[in-house]
Amino acid sequence: MKFRISWPMGITIALVAFVIFILSFVFKVTFLDEYNHQLVSEDYYKDELNYQQEIDKLNNAVELKQNVLIEKTVEGLSIIFPSEFNPKEITGKIYFQRLSNSKIDFELPIKLETNTVLIKNQDLVEGKWNVKIEWKAKEKEYLLKQKINY
Repeated sequence: MKFRISWPMGITIALVAFVIFILSFVFKVTFLDEYNHQLVSEDYYKDELNYQQEIDKLNNAVELKQNVLIEKTVEGLSIIFPSEFNPKEITGKIYFQRLSNSKIDFELPIKLETNTVLIKNQDLVEGKWNVKIEWKAKEKEYLLKQKINY
């Protein structure tokens, strides 16, 4: 006995197979932890309202003779602040954001004895990081955003 499939039955089988294929992807993305989709910021609406202040801080940093430098060294990541400021007057925070895994994001307060902050190798995981440095000196606020490959 020969098994024959008519063309309407073939189209129906193809459509059902396609729908099952698409639904399997929807299931994977929605329910499996390995396809974790997370927001870059939990408070992105609040962050958007403060965007003009951020632009002003970025412009203040551009006007400096020397901006903050981020360099990879043997010991880790070295962040060098401008020498035109007294290191003890500089306050603020350094944010490290890993887009692939927000669980390893961290922030550091800026408390300087010299113009350099060293983040040691064991504190950073290799890969791409977004570094955001918000700092204040002489009653003026500054901001540096940089993407680095560590």
